[in-house]
Amino acid sequence: MGLPSQCLWQEAAAGIHWTHNPERAAASRATPLAMTLDRDVVKSGILSVGLVLAGALVGGGFARGRQVDRYVTVKGVSERAARADLALWPLRIVVAGNDLPAVYSRLNGQVKLVRTFLARNSIDTSQVEVQQFSVSDASANQMRLGETGGSRYVILQTLMVRSTDPSKVAAANRHVGELVQAGVVLSSGEEYGAGGPTFVFTGLNAVKPAMIAEATSRAREAATQFANDSHSRLGAIRQAEQGVFVILPRDQAPGVQQENQIDKTVRVVTTVQYFLK
Repeated sequence: MGLPSQCLWQEAAAGIHWTHNPERAAASRATPLAMTLDRDVVKSGILSVGLVLAGALVGGGFARGRQVDRYVTVKGVSERAARADLALWPLRIVVAGNDLPAVYSRLNGQVKLVRTFLARNSIDTSQVEVQQFSVSDASANQMRLGETGGSRYVILQTLMVRSTDPSKVAAANRHVGELVQAGVVLSSGEEYGAGGPTFVFTGLNAVKPAMIAEATSRAREAATQFANDSHSRLGAIRQAEQGVFVILPRDQAPGVQQENQIDKTVRVVTTVQYFLK
């Protein structure tokens, strides 16, 4: 027990003062723990702020995405009445017989009758082309060997009438029975369809620009009406499709083909998508 007193006396004699402060010792031990806790709090705060900012950015992106995705799809239709400006009329003459030179002579006679008929109906015969000439010999047909009766030779020749005055061709077609009365045998079908003139409208390119503009304008009118009804504002075009021009018969009934009518209807449908604000 005397050793501590001696140590204290020696320290006092040497000028060394030794004191014991419990509060300072406790504070020294607590300082590293407090610094660690402060760092954790700062890290947690930074992480929280980052999450908040990220959420705000993502939410703003979704909001902008929803705004971008708001659009309306509308269609605009434009129609024009059109009249054919070209007529194609194939007249297919058929002559049959057993004497080939005689059959050919008869064919030439019938061709002259057809040209006379066309001229009488004010059709320019200089525009008539000779097409599809063919001669068939029944004796050369192995499937018909041994058959009796019928003509051996059959000659077919097509006169193609091409006219820029379809109304005259249509009028002549109504009197084609005169050729039958004159002994001309006409065949229809095969490569030229069911027979009769084909009326063609060749001015499609001239009406395309105006029709596209009209169809687009009508599509915008429909989109504007939709935007007003939905309490929105119409934005820019998101996507547009011109559509295909189609030529329809004037009388759109089952079985009626546009190529058989002089008067036609040209139609185009455009599809446009507009953004909504």
